[in-house]
Amino acid sequence: MLATTLSGAVMGVDGLLVRVEVDLALGLPLFSTVGLAEGAVREAKDRVRAAVKNSGYEFPPRRITVNLAPAAVKKEGSGYDLPIAVGILAAAGNLDCPDLSETALVGELSLDGGVRPVRGVLPMVLEAQQNRIRRFLVPAENAQEAAVVQGIEIIAVQSLRQAMDFLARLRQIEPSHTDLDALFSRRSEYPVDFAEVRGQEHVKRAFEVAAAGGHNLLLCGVPGTGKTMMARRLPTILPDLCLSEALATTKIYSTVGLLPEGLPLLVTRPFRAPHHTISDAGLIGGGRIPRPGEVSLAHNGVLFLDELPEFRKHVLEVMRQPLEDGVVTIARAAASLRFPADFMLVAAMNPCPCGFLGDKVKECKCSPMQVQRYRSQISGPLLDRIDMHVEVPPVPVQEISSRAAGESSMTIRARVNQARRLQQARFAKNSAITCNARMSPRQLDSFCPLDEVGRKLLNSAIERLGLSARAYHRIIKIARTIADLAQSERISSAHVAEAVQYRRQQYEVR
Repeated sequence: MLATTLSGAVMGVDGLLVRVEVDLALGLPLFSTVGLAEGAVREAKDRVRAAVKNSGYEFPPRRITVNLAPAAVKKEGSGYDLPIAVGILAAAGNLDCPDLSETALVGELSLDGGVRPVRGVLPMVLEAQQNRIRRFLVPAENAQEAAVVQGIEIIAVQSLRQAMDFLARLRQIEPSHTDLDALFSRRSEYPVDFAEVRGQEHVKRAFEVAAAGGHNLLLCGVPGTGKTMMARRLPTILPDLCLSEALATTKIYSTVGLLPEGLPLLVTRPFRAPHHTISDAGLIGGGRIPRPGEVSLAHNGVLFLDELPEFRKHVLEVMRQPLEDGVVTIARAAASLRFPADFMLVAAMNPCPCGFLGDKVKECKCSPMQVQRYRSQISGPLLDRIDMHVEVPPVPVQEISSRAAGESSMTIRARVNQARRLQQARFAKNSAITCNARMSPRQLDSFCPLDEVGRKLLNSAIERLGLSARAYHRIIKIARTIADLAQSERISSAHVAEAVQYRRQQYEVR
């Protein structure tokens, strides 16, 4: 007797349909699982046996073989419990469900037959929807997350008995629905606002330019100047997330089990600020079974590295590929996985180990050798990949004590959204490019022509500051963004001059 059910797996952050084939044969009672099953999957036999008995069914005393196909892909996690149990009962003749081939199931079983939530439901449901699966049975706690996917019925089940009764058409369960409009109405709700920042108008301008063009940003200044405060408010002025971006970001959080409780879809830009003791695998991703790292958790959002020189040098160097390509490739003997990592890097650092080099009030006690060692933690190639370098001076006490509020995040975000709409229209024929920072050199020639005055100014700056070819292109991209904020089709010499000043700090801190 053979029965087949459908379930899902996650490879990287993408879903994969898994066929759960259950065969009952004569012979001594035995339960074996094949198909590259990891530890938690092999342990399913004990959970399934207890759940079936405690749900009021007789567990068949047969030789049971469970095959998880495709067999060449490793299966992990406890989400196969429910499809295995349903497959066993169907093979034993306890279930008559003619459309079982159009139904997928996922869920962990407790010993009393209850269905517990699992990670990675959203990518599984997305894959099932792409494969025209009609309905998906998920744990009740995962139902709102799964229901953000349109075009597939999401059935929330709380127990094995409830799932069996529904499949046998003995019980009706209304499909779950998630109100996407209500969720997206909250995408501008942040607990912080740029109006709380006093002074630092030129730094705020740099943040606005960075947000409008998706440019990476390095902040350098003595302690207490507001570097971290402003960095934490950067997501509040970034463009609003669209549905495709929200789904791509939520898939990652669903895979690693970090989706906030009660929030089935992430509608605000993520902000990640790992500690400087993080490992390279924690930052980029990896492990025996590769998992997304902080750069992927910051996808479509902001990765903030505070005290940049305190990070281990080899950890910083592994960021070069995602900064250039927007993806992370993790290669293992069994497979090579790609994790999305299209993020904005914002880094902050002090000018020296004690932090007070150049301060007009406090004296720096660092030796030249200590300063050089501190700054050498950041390599030239990494600095070259950071578009904008901004010095953050101390804020005068008069501005700190001023009651006048600064410009709000909503006002700044309106200008940023306007600039991004220009970029979306410009790159409409190339969906892979979402902002000016992602332009290729060929596109620079098409979309960023400089007049004679601007070209001479840029060439003079490149020669005087000793900038690289990469820096040359990044300055043009920044100038394009500044022109977009000004709603100007042409890049003027004034736009180039402002863009050049955002590269000078690199050569003062290296």
